[in-house]
Amino acid sequence: MNPTRIAHLDMDAFYASVELLRYPELRGRPVVIGGRQAGAPMLRRADIGRFPQLRDYAGRGVVTTCTYEARALGVSSGIGLMKAAKLAPAAILLPADFEAYRHYSARFKAAVSEIAPRIENRGIDEIFIDLTDVPGDALTLGHRIQHAVRDATGLSCSIGITPNKLLSKICSDLQKPNGLTVLDLDEVPARIWPLSVAKINGIGPKATARLAHLGIATIADLAQADPAMLQRHFGPAYASWLHRAAHGQDDAALITHSEPKSISRETTFERDLHPRHDRGMLSDIFTRLCMSVAEDLRHKGYCARTIGIKLRFDDFCAVTRNLSLPSASAEPAVIRGAAGACLRRVRLDRRLRLLGVRASGLCAVESATHAHLPVQGELAIGRAGH
Repeated sequence: MNPTRIAHLDMDAFYASVELLRYPELRGRPVVIGGRQAGAPMLRRADIGRFPQLRDYAGRGVVTTCTYEARALGVSSGIGLMKAAKLAPAAILLPADFEAYRHYSARFKAAVSEIAPRIENRGIDEIFIDLTDVPGDALTLGHRIQHAVRDATGLSCSIGITPNKLLSKICSDLQKPNGLTVLDLDEVPARIWPLSVAKINGIGPKATARLAHLGIATIADLAQADPAMLQRHFGPAYASWLHRAAHGQDDAALITHSEPKSISRETTFERDLHPRHDRGMLSDIFTRLCMSVAEDLRHKGYCARTIGIKLRFDDFCAVTRNLSLPSASAEPAVIRGAAGACLRRVRLDRRLRLLGVRASGLCAVESATHAHLPVQGELAIGRAGH
């Protein structure tokens, strides 16, 4: 029986790298992706040879991702664009183009599957790969996969290959970009223990802070910690997992197929929108969200039994409403009509900062009978509902 070999593949600065394929003149420069304005066209070059700079951004958008040059200036995913502008005012700002990212995601995953078909999809830019029964040594396979990804997409990726998912996830981040790390269990003390505990997927910022308070900063500290002390502070289940993870132990299996529970689209506005004064813009955005959900359902081969909406007002209060359909559907008009019916059950007397549409109760298309509900032609923005 072959020893288990699991690879974790992580695309390098994926969204930013896709943009650099389109704009190679930006290579080597700090580039930030984020800040798409709801209801506005995609922002591109102001004119030939000129790009918007981060210093000119005004709004409350967040950084989706950025190039390594921007990261060197302190910019990171998830921080506000206004904060990022203070760190890197001359950085180029481009909006996210998720259609392009999904296209390249499908291409790199198809390229990998030609080499190793057992894949766990972890998101748009990362996968786990079972290499246990794939002929070849780990290092050769890793380089082969990297070359296949570059040939298919023009992009680089970093790979960790170890006996389990937990270690592979850590190792894929050790030599970015275009890194390849192969590790055996007996190398854990020398190569993994010196790292921060935060490198273990499953130890978040709060747990990291609590461990630091106990004098545990590195994975070595955690591996050598008293199990009884860990139980007192974290409970038996999590303490046991911490101890095993620190020693590189993980028996999580690859999940090569899983059914989604819901599909949703939402957008946060660059400015709070008024239900009455901005009714036309809100109606357009709402319809686009419904159409996007319908397209996502069609692309994935599902119908939905329940349609819901999510609203967040200017005071950050969130409201959701759901409606069950007579029969499962993926028809855009049905989704738009059901979402509109949900919206009429909300009192719209405050400005909105977020709007979302969600489809749940999913079933495969072949097992569903499409509903035929009346089309709601006009978004009921500005009218109070309960």
